[in-house]
Amino acid sequence: MLFNSLSFLFFLPIVFLLYWACPQKVRWILLLLISWYFYISCSPQYFPLLIFTTFISWAAGLAMGKSNDTRDKKKYLAAACVIVLGFLGFYKYFNFLTTSACSFANLFGFSMQPFTLKLVQPAGISFYTFMTVSYLADIYKGKIAPELNFAKYALHISFFPQVMSGPIGRAGDLMYQFFEEREFDAAEAESGLRMMLWGYFKKMIVADSLSGYVDMVYGNVTYYFGMTFIITSIMYTFQIYCDFSGYSDIAIGVARLFNIQLMDNFKSPYWSRSIREFWSRWHISLSTWFRDYVYIPLGGSRVSPAKKNRNQMVTMLVSGLWHGANWTFVVWGALHGIYQVIEGFCKKHFVKEDAKPKSKGAKIASNIFHGLLTFAMVDIAWIFFRADSISDALFIVTHMHNGVILHFANAWEKMMVDMNLTVFALLKVAAAILALMAYDFVALKHDISREFALCKLPVRWIAYTAVTTLIIVSQLHGGTAQSFIYFSF
Repeated sequence: MLFNSLSFLFFLPIVFLLYWACPQKVRWILLLLISWYFYISCSPQYFPLLIFTTFISWAAGLAMGKSNDTRDKKKYLAAACVIVLGFLGFYKYFNFLTTSACSFANLFGFSMQPFTLKLVQPAGISFYTFMTVSYLADIYKGKIAPELNFAKYALHISFFPQVMSGPIGRAGDLMYQFFEEREFDAAEAESGLRMMLWGYFKKMIVADSLSGYVDMVYGNVTYYFGMTFIITSIMYTFQIYCDFSGYSDIAIGVARLFNIQLMDNFKSPYWSRSIREFWSRWHISLSTWFRDYVYIPLGGSRVSPAKKNRNQMVTMLVSGLWHGANWTFVVWGALHGIYQVIEGFCKKHFVKEDAKPKSKGAKIASNIFHGLLTFAMVDIAWIFFRADSISDALFIVTHMHNGVILHFANAWEKMMVDMNLTVFALLKVAAAILALMAYDFVALKHDISREFALCKLPVRWIAYTAVTTLIIVSQLHGGTAQSFIYFSF
C-alpha cells in the first residue's frame, strides 16, 4: 500500500476515525493491528520474518535487562544482532556476495559460476532491522529499560508510517508516545496534513516528473554525452531528494494525525556549505544511527587524525553498502568518505582559526562558493548511486564535458532533443525546483509549517486548495503513481 495510492487515500481516514473513537486504553492495540495489516498489504509473505525479528530482539532485550553480568549482556546483544543482521545480509546481500566472489576469482584465472537464489527483499527490512539493533544497543548501554510487553514493543518496530522507509525511530524517543494519555489536538492534526501535502508535492510534482527523463538517460548511457548528462545528473539529485524527503514528510505528517512525533529526517540539505553539514541535514535518522552505532564505537573523532579518517571511511562505506547490494553504492559511500577526509584536512591546514571576521559581502560570496562546491560534489556522487553499474557511472563522469564549453548552444539544443524536453516542460520542472529551494532556504531559519498556521483561515485554505489542485491536475495529465525509491533499500 503506497502512500500515493488510492487505497491509502481510503485507508488513512478510516484509521484516523477509528483511533480517536476508541477508548484511550485500547488505542495502542488498534494501532498495532492496523500497522500489521498495513505491512501485510505490502509484503504478506515476509510478515512472519518481521514478527520473528521483533521477537528475537525483544527476548534479547529482556535477557539483558535481567542480567547483572556485563559479559552475559554482551553475549545476548551479539547473538541477537547476528540473527537479525543475518536475515538482512541473507536477503539483501547473498547474491551480491556470491557474484562478487566469483568475479574476483575469475580475475585470477579461476572459472567459477555464481550460485544465486531467487530472493525478494522483504519490505522495510533495512529500516526495522536498524531499529531493533539500536533498541538492543541502548539497553546494553543502560540508556533505556527493556519493554516487558511484546505487543507494545512490536508496535514500536512496526508502526505503519515508518516501518517501510523510516524515519528510523529510537525507542527512547518514540515508544512512550504510543502509551501515554493523549487527547486529539486539532492544531497538531492540521500540522500533519500540511506536512503530508508538502510531501505529496515533492513526490508527485517534482520527483515523479523528473523520473521519466532520468530513467531514459540512465537506461542507455552510451547514447548520450555532454549537457544531457549534466542536466540528467542534476535532475536525479532533486528527484531522490524530493522522493525520499517527500516520503518522510508524509510519514511524519501521518504520525502527527495520531499526535505522535517522529524525528525530522531532512533539513534543507542542498543549502549545505560542506559535506559534513550535508550529512547533518540529509537522512538524519540514518546518519545519526551510523554516528551513534558505528562511528563513535570505532573511536569517533577522539582518536588520532589517521584513525579518525579511517572511522569516517568505514562509516561511509557501511552506509553505502546499507543502501544496496551493488558496488555502485559502495563507491558512492567511499566518495562521501573521501570528501570528508579531504574536507577535514583542508580545514586543519588551510583554514586559519584566528583570521579576522569577513565582511558581509565576502561572507556571502564564501557561502555561495562553498554551497555550489558542496552541491557539485554531492551531485557527482549521486551519479554512482543511480547508475546501473560502475562502468555506466564512469562513462557519464568522463563524458559530461563533451561539447559543452566550446559549443554550449548546440549542446543545450541536443540535450533538449535527447531528453524529449519541450520549453514548457523544462520551465515547469525548473519552477518546481526553484519553489522547493526557496522553501528550503526560508526553512533554514523559520519553521514554515508552524508560522503558516498563524495565517488567517481563508489564506491557509486557499493555499491548501491550490496545492491539492495542482497535484490532482498533474496526475490527471499524464501522472502515474510510482513507488518510492527508498522502498528498494
